[in-house]
Amino acid sequence: MRAWQLHDTDGPGSYRLDEIGAPEPATREVRVSMRIAALNHLDLWVSRGLPKPKHLPHIAGADGAGVVDAVGDGVSSVAVGDEVTINPSLSCGSCAACLAGDIVFCPSFGILGEHHSGTLAEQVVVPARNVIGRPSTAWEVAGSYGLAFGTAYRMLRRARLRVGETLLVVGIGGGVATAAFQLGRAMGADVMVTSRSEEKRAWALSQGAVASVDSTGAFSRELPRRADVVVESVGPATFDQSIRSAAPGGRIAVCGATSGPKVELTVPVLFFKQIEIIGSTMFTHDEFRQVSRLVDSGKVEPQVDHVFDFDQLPEALARLDAGDQLGKVALRF
Repeated sequence: MRAWQLHDTDGPGSYRLDEIGAPEPATREVRVSMRIAALNHLDLWVSRGLPKPKHLPHIAGADGAGVVDAVGDGVSSVAVGDEVTINPSLSCGSCAACLAGDIVFCPSFGILGEHHSGTLAEQVVVPARNVIGRPSTAWEVAGSYGLAFGTAYRMLRRARLRVGETLLVVGIGGGVATAAFQLGRAMGADVMVTSRSEEKRAWALSQGAVASVDSTGAFSRELPRRADVVVESVGPATFDQSIRSAAPGGRIAVCGATSGPKVELTVPVLFFKQIEIIGSTMFTHDEFRQVSRLVDSGKVEPQVDHVFDFDQLPEALARLDAGDQLGKVALRF
């Protein structure tokens, strides 16, 4: 099979299209013949050694959908020929956290494409519990929503977003931010967004945002109201403004730091306004099922920016790295 493999960690140019042997499913595993794989910033970070893969060459890629073409012993939940979407949250399946459904706290928790060979290959093997029936939507959507929508859903759940509250999504356009915007709308919140891009701000307004402001400067001053919940994935470039945008008693859900790993906090703002900062990463199997049901029902429609051919990975990564995308960037097999 063909696979894009990292041979070094010098950046996106370290990916190389190779011909390698197809993986075989072990007990309770399935093999998926890929139709769509979607990119995430994780694929850029891994290529730069953040973190460095345990072994090289390494196949990245967390998101994808395809058709099951082989199953291992002990698999009864899925059969050859089934069309499936892949859940990239991997765990041991047998520890106390896994048995309780809290797989994100599993000592062996990992992400497909970061800790294990991923979806940037014509075939991928995953545990049978990590595939779900493909939602009744286009292939490019079915293969693109997993990581971003699962992550955003858990953030909003942990932040206790309620109907009628105001949600601020910082940096609309990226996968998680766009997912949080769409999920927040579906959950009955009034959603405000920020972006440096006039085009992305206009898109958000056309999709029902109640406010859309330029995030270049002190955007907290431009918002028409304070937010009950803020979704923050940018980091030091926006973190102070995100805190200042929160209402008293507000909750700030944090899942990433694309502009850097360290921020400065003005501590009195935190305790005088009684703000919560909530860390969140990835999602459980149940959260993935809930998101998949929302996609299947049409209550949310994941935004796909562009679909490239499989052999155009360098161009796809360049678009993602430049921040030009609005939604997900995907590869078609």
